[in-house]
Amino acid sequence: MLFKDIIGQQEIKDRLVRTAKEGFIPHAQLFCGPEGVGKLPLAIAYAQYLNCEDPSENDSCGRCSSCIKYNNLAHPDLHFVFPIVKKAAKKKEVCDDYITEWRDFIKTSAYFNLSQWLEYIEAENSQGLIYAKESEEIIRKLSLRIYEAKYKIMIIWLPEKMHESCANKLLKIIEEPTDNTVFLLVSDTPDNIITTIQSRCQRINIHGVDKAAIIQTLSGDYNLSSEDAENIAHLSNGSFLKALETISLNEEHKFFFNLFVQMMRASYARNIKEIKTIGNELGGIGRENQKSFLAYCQKMVREYFVSNLKQAEMIYLAQDEANFGIRFSPFINEKNIIGFMDELALAERHIEQNVNAKMVFFDLCLKITMLIKQ
Repeated sequence: MLFKDIIGQQEIKDRLVRTAKEGFIPHAQLFCGPEGVGKLPLAIAYAQYLNCEDPSENDSCGRCSSCIKYNNLAHPDLHFVFPIVKKAAKKKEVCDDYITEWRDFIKTSAYFNLSQWLEYIEAENSQGLIYAKESEEIIRKLSLRIYEAKYKIMIIWLPEKMHESCANKLLKIIEEPTDNTVFLLVSDTPDNIITTIQSRCQRINIHGVDKAAIIQTLSGDYNLSSEDAENIAHLSNGSFLKALETISLNEEHKFFFNLFVQMMRASYARNIKEIKTIGNELGGIGRENQKSFLAYCQKMVREYFVSNLKQAEMIYLAQDEANFGIRFSPFINEKNIIGFMDELALAERHIEQNVNAKMVFFDLCLKITMLIKQ
């Protein structure tokens, strides 16, 4: 993957290239920022640049033996760690058991989130984790000699999903890695990584993609009109992943929006039968989808609260969401906004802790019946 293939983020690209030229290559770096801004593509492009045999002034050459292998994500000195689900029947217990799916998935699109990855590997109701056994694999790989590159690169996507015992076993090797070994950790929520790993990494904060870069990509690569491209770029709020989801009008968005509307209407009407039906439906969509839905609800509540301020530039709603908000947004106000956000966050924590999902959503709806009338 080349730097030129990544949308926007020119300041970060320049910084990574400059420090590589200067020979300042920290052995452990933490790429962190919002979902969908290009953190993983940047980490891969940076790794490719470090090992390129004939780098140009601003990018990898894309032609040498190393670059060709990086283009296929199959360089022998490039290693990946990412959340998986154990499938004993298929003998899938560590990341290497999923490496073929991982490579194919990234080649399809380098901008994705955990829910999309887990759906791709058919995780169903399981939550993605980096299991304790993975630490043994990491230590084994990094104990081997470098095959052909200048640097041995270990990219860990979403280290916040590491099992605690896995994270603790890696502390020493992250602090004192073998020669010419570079750890690149890519995180959406870095504060959820254990502090002892955070303190061993140089943090690189990656912010939202510049709006102009998103507009240019949407207009050029997706043949959108300038007006549509600008509208979608605004809704994306710096996340190219959100821009892609808006273009595709994906089924998940429709599903989440319809469920949100049903949940709010049933709660407002205090329709216990409908509330129970909604709870049962949400209880069957899988843990990661349940957490994604609750995150979506928090976003919607925030947007409807801001809608009351009548500041269009601060609102990030698709057309169907905005239409519903015309009548619904007044019900989200200064009296209940904190209560709404607290209850949604609490429900998300309960799902994370494997509490019975039907009970979590039924209880949440009952609390909303009280909040929505305030």
